[in-house]
Amino acid sequence: MKFIKLSEEINIICRNYHILNYTINSDGSIDVDNDVDLYGRGLIKLPLNFGKVSGNFHCNENKLTTLEGCPQSIGGDFSCMSNNLTTLEGSPQSVGGDFSCRNNRLISLEGCPQSVGGYFNFRSNQLKDLYGFPEFFDGNVYYNLNPVSEILYLFPNRLGKVIELLNEYDVIQQNGKLVILDRLEEVFHTLNIEVPEISLKNYEVY
Repeated sequence: MKFIKLSEEINIICRNYHILNYTINSDGSIDVDNDVDLYGRGLIKLPLNFGKVSGNFHCNENKLTTLEGCPQSIGGDFSCMSNNLTTLEGSPQSVGGDFSCRNNRLISLEGCPQSVGGYFNFRSNQLKDLYGFPEFFDGNVYYNLNPVSEILYLFPNRLGKVIELLNEYDVIQQNGKLVILDRLEEVFHTLNIEVPEISLKNYEVY
């Protein structure tokens, strides 16, 4: 009886949000063989718990402070841009297409997907370090308008590899307050890039 009642509630919510081709799982989450578009609905939190979504998942232009209930796997693009997120905890762990979390209030990338098939966009946040960024990512990275941007501006390309090395060498420390200069220079050496003149405004340099 409880599952039947829950299923009825889920069906009503799906109709309200025009979610089609879905399957209700025994834990109350839903798998969707389609896109999910929750754009501009004034949401403070997601209305359902999602499992897998085969298409795109968009929850842009809301008031989300959490990604609780977010799908763990998305076949297409994922975008949660223009919300009030400070963390990506609850984010999908696998995105077949592009991943965008731009224009939020993120202070960390911890919890972000570890597999992204397209580009990764974290522009316009409050990021001072890049810990949590997926390893071995080789797609395009969009990163402007973050405190950490001034470090990435020093590098001409291969930003996925750059971020991997910045994290591996533990270049940024003390919660984004300090940069260890010789470790930053080692990133340039590893990539066979000439070390430029380094002057950082957002960090102490040691």
